[in-house]
Amino acid sequence: MQASPGMLTKFESKSSRAKGIAFHPKRPWILVSLHSSTIQLWDYRMGTLIDRFEEHDGPVRGIDFHKTQPIFVSGGDDYKIKVWSYQTRRCLFTLNGHLDYVRTVFFHPELPWIISSSDDQTIRIWNWQNRSLICTMTGHNHYTMCAQFHPKEDLVVSASLDQSVRVWDISGLRKKHSAPTSMTFEDQMNRQANQADMFGNTDAVVKFVLEGHDRGVNWVAFHPTLPLIVSAGDDRLVKLWRMSETKAWEVDTCRGHFQNASACLFHPHQDLILSVGEDKTIRVWDLNKRTSVQSFKRENDRFWVIAAHPEINLFAAGHDNGVMVFKLERERPASAVHQNNLFYITKDKHVRSYDFTKNIESPSMLSLKKLGSPWTPPRVLSYNPAERSILVTSPSDNGSYELVSLPRDASGAVEPTNTLRGTGNSAVFVARNRFAVFNSASQQIDIKDLTNSTTKTIKPPHGTTEMVFGGTGCLLLITPTHVYLYDIQQKSQLAELAVTGVKYVVWSSDGLHAALLSKHNVTIVTKSLEQVSTLHETIRIKSACWDDAGVLLYSTLNHIKYTLMNGDNGIVRTLEHTVYLVRVKGRSVYCLDRAAKPKVLTIDPTEYRFKLALVKRHYDEMLNIIKNSSLVGQSIISYLQKKGYPEIALQFVQDPQTRFELAIECGNLDVAVEMAKQLDRPALWQRLGTEALAHGNHQIVEMTYQKARNFDKLSFLYVTTGDQDKLTRMAKIAEHRGDMTSMFQNSLYLGDVHSRIQMLQDVDQYPMAYLTAKAHGLDEEAQAILEASGISEDQITLPTLGKPVAPPKALVPSYKTNWPTAASGASSFEKALMAEGGDDALAVADTNGFGDEDLLAEEDAPKGNGHIEEDEDAAGWDMGEDAVPEAEEDFVNVEAADAGTGSSEADLWVRNSPLAADHAAAGSFESAMNLLNRQIGAVNFAPLEERFLQIYTASRTYLPANAGMPPLVNHVRRTLTDTDSRKLLPLIPRDIDSIISTEIANGKNAMKANKLEDGVASFKKALTLLMVNAGTASQQTEAQTAIHSAAAYVLAMSLELERRTLVGGAADISGLDDDTKKRALELSAYFTVPAMDPQHQTLAWFSAMNFANRNKQLGSVLSFANNLTERGTNAKFKETARKLKSVAERSPNDAVPIEFDTFAEFEICAASYTPIYAGEASVQCPFDGSKYQTKYKGVVCKVCEVCAIGGGGSGFRVVV
Repeated sequence: MQASPGMLTKFESKSSRAKGIAFHPKRPWILVSLHSSTIQLWDYRMGTLIDRFEEHDGPVRGIDFHKTQPIFVSGGDDYKIKVWSYQTRRCLFTLNGHLDYVRTVFFHPELPWIISSSDDQTIRIWNWQNRSLICTMTGHNHYTMCAQFHPKEDLVVSASLDQSVRVWDISGLRKKHSAPTSMTFEDQMNRQANQADMFGNTDAVVKFVLEGHDRGVNWVAFHPTLPLIVSAGDDRLVKLWRMSETKAWEVDTCRGHFQNASACLFHPHQDLILSVGEDKTIRVWDLNKRTSVQSFKRENDRFWVIAAHPEINLFAAGHDNGVMVFKLERERPASAVHQNNLFYITKDKHVRSYDFTKNIESPSMLSLKKLGSPWTPPRVLSYNPAERSILVTSPSDNGSYELVSLPRDASGAVEPTNTLRGTGNSAVFVARNRFAVFNSASQQIDIKDLTNSTTKTIKPPHGTTEMVFGGTGCLLLITPTHVYLYDIQQKSQLAELAVTGVKYVVWSSDGLHAALLSKHNVTIVTKSLEQVSTLHETIRIKSACWDDAGVLLYSTLNHIKYTLMNGDNGIVRTLEHTVYLVRVKGRSVYCLDRAAKPKVLTIDPTEYRFKLALVKRHYDEMLNIIKNSSLVGQSIISYLQKKGYPEIALQFVQDPQTRFELAIECGNLDVAVEMAKQLDRPALWQRLGTEALAHGNHQIVEMTYQKARNFDKLSFLYVTTGDQDKLTRMAKIAEHRGDMTSMFQNSLYLGDVHSRIQMLQDVDQYPMAYLTAKAHGLDEEAQAILEASGISEDQITLPTLGKPVAPPKALVPSYKTNWPTAASGASSFEKALMAEGGDDALAVADTNGFGDEDLLAEEDAPKGNGHIEEDEDAAGWDMGEDAVPEAEEDFVNVEAADAGTGSSEADLWVRNSPLAADHAAAGSFESAMNLLNRQIGAVNFAPLEERFLQIYTASRTYLPANAGMPPLVNHVRRTLTDTDSRKLLPLIPRDIDSIISTEIANGKNAMKANKLEDGVASFKKALTLLMVNAGTASQQTEAQTAIHSAAAYVLAMSLELERRTLVGGAADISGLDDDTKKRALELSAYFTVPAMDPQHQTLAWFSAMNFANRNKQLGSVLSFANNLTERGTNAKFKETARKLKSVAERSPNDAVPIEFDTFAEFEICAASYTPIYAGEASVQCPFDGSKYQTKYKGVVCKVCEVCAIGGGGSGFRVVV
């Protein structure tokens, strides 16, 4: 592209010839229709192809986005107009009627209309909501190349190869298709007399015929606000027309294209005209002077179409090999900051200032209208506080600058009196009385004084493209691949840095660091040009400024972000519109928008200040932030973990699982024990035991082994610590369990030969028993074994026996205190955190639970990190002295509450399952409610009381015992074949299949029988039963489907019941007030929205259709009738729908306008019964998925009546 410096290409695509272009009004998307029959959807900001649409047969010439709905329209050489949804990525419907190529298609800015022009010489207007042709406009006698609606008035303009431009009045069409109003007979006669065409048509009549082109007219467009029209034709001319109420005339002609002019348009915000042509040029014209302002030429590609973004300063042009998105000028306002003042240049080229301390914008100080081209804004502003003067650089005329003194008082936009001008691409102050000017063409830098006289000349490195301030007496010289630091006085290069594409440089307030900004990279350097860090962004970087603390904040097209010196970065806030940062002060960011207006944005700097304090090790500040802010989130936690500070991350987390992980990582056993008790999972106890063992904290190890019921490891632990009493009790527990291996192991640890002999006899291992007795010199027992076996000693041959060895004993019984370990040392942050605890707290932390006292002195051992107090020693199993009665040493009281080995089966259910139903069966209603709260956000448990009691009673049977004794309890299991105590689970009444076949089925039958109150009750009962249930993995999906189905039916039935209550059951509502009528009709329509079975959906459509028909809502009748005929299941209903449809099609209008858009995607709020459109913010019930308006967040769900709307949770589950 050979162009003047003003044009900025933002995006280019490569494809076949582009014939149509449309910008999305809000998103950074552009639709391109191609000669190859494909429609492309591009994200021009990211430069990525989002989607392709390929249903047209042949070239697609017309394309347009709808202003508000998620649809677009296309027209092609297959004579078809197609309306597409870009959400579902498919064609919604096709409009047939044109008899030749469709040239252009456009949506009406307000009404549900599409206008199309075609080579069949007609212009047609279609209603895309009811998919009908509402008007055909004839009059042109050659191909109609373009037709567009006026943005505000009831006018259409069209262009044809018959060399004419026509303006049509469609006010009659609007009146015909809007709500009926009274019109007198005289009005009707006058309208027909004045407006009817030769066929008596009053819908659309020709208002003006504009003739002036010598050849066919290719394009025509209205001005967005003025009564102007612009047209482009094959006579290579761009013509400007003006119109009044009564006539229209040619104003002037823009001559310059030397081939056919393909398309043209008005600039949306400036007095400019843009046109493109087959001469491979884009031309920009001054609307007032009708002279050429700029032109851009492409080497090989003819241009066919041009489009303007409706909101922002972006244009797109389609050519032979694709499309290009461009700007005419840079929108970055020229500005400079000095102390508490911002100096900037407005769009009108006025110099203004803004006071950061007072938040006051000054009046205009100077006018720079005469600087450079009127359409090219100044690019750079440099401020000299000593002389109170500014240096302004403009890219027009190959670069020029002006040195202007600012007046002391801002009294208005006065013309500067003492202006010094010169040529140069960059100009910047380098001292109080010197400034540097860089000329790109001559590759020369001139140092000038305040009289504009050159005092010194410097030759910059080859290829220098830009020059910026580089610190006192220095310059930064930028080439495409390097940045150089240059000393002006010494005329020498001080440093260089290889960094590509640098466009802007931002210095920190202390002058020690600078940020080099390129299109997608930020590089932080020192004042001597040493690189500190760099980062990459996928979205274009627009500006940056430094926080007082040394943090760089930078803006992209849609975010404000930060980066620390070490490269750590994050998002501060999102942006609705692009801004240019100029100052950060506390929680305020001062910036200029693209209209060069100052703005103040509020930010939360907590995250980056915390990270900065962490990097600088300012632990007091970190502690203050933790205590006084709500700094939470997975990103900050993962950041702290990555940086090796899990003990700090622990301060932010509330989730038990995450707290456990962090506590294990940083060795905080107290927190780990607390979280493990809350979660109570075998895997966590195992991990805690391993970590505690590494810490030498055997008291926690003992508790984890008890929780995990790891008998063998417990016995070995008691041997290691020398706890003979508990080892003895382990032997008794093994005997009670009937675990012979464990009994043998414990008797070996205890050195109890008699127990070993007895056990071997009990399992009929008499030879082993005899050998054990003989080896230990117990001859009497050996003889008794022989006698019991019926053999004599002569019949036995014994091996050589050695001397019996007693098992080793622990030299130092350490079971009363934890083992000493090497000091782990507390971090500086932990010291700051525990500062309130004094020196004792630190001493405990430093020695992992032990001070400097005698390690064996039980009474002096402090309870530090991980120490278990005596009353917690038997958590899970109470192994205190009173567990074994002294009178009967061989008896273990299994049923005693404090004997851990004899837990009841109900306790096992609680331990084995994370399901609320199993906890309810065990009688642990509180933990069941806690589980439901964590999983599905349940808060109102009153509806679940009956279900809890039902489950509790069904999981037990009772056998009468002796008189005066309580009955014997038998627990009923659903895991009938499992004998492992860790897999025992209770029977849960009313399984999922039975709920679906009973309550769900009853609810659907009630819908069929029109007993809606009964249906709502059935479905709500089904939701309650499903909420507290258990099943298999395959039933999980069934249950969730049933829940969503039941919720949809509850909503649908509630809507219809609300309508019936509102109108008192009456079918005719003509006697009601307007608001009640409207609400009743809306509720009737909303009844059809929730997803139900086809036969019930048919009932809803039929009911809504009848109700609408009785109340003259023919537009709604047509919509419901269409649905019934296409998707209904009842033949009789479909026949009725066809009859009503034929009547409604004659006048498809509603007597009472209602908020019900049949083509929009929306859901119904289950509380307010109002629509929630796609893209609108909403919240939902975490259990049944019912949608609500955001104002209902935290309220109990109206459908399930249990969960908090918008509440969080791990998710509904029925599988253990």
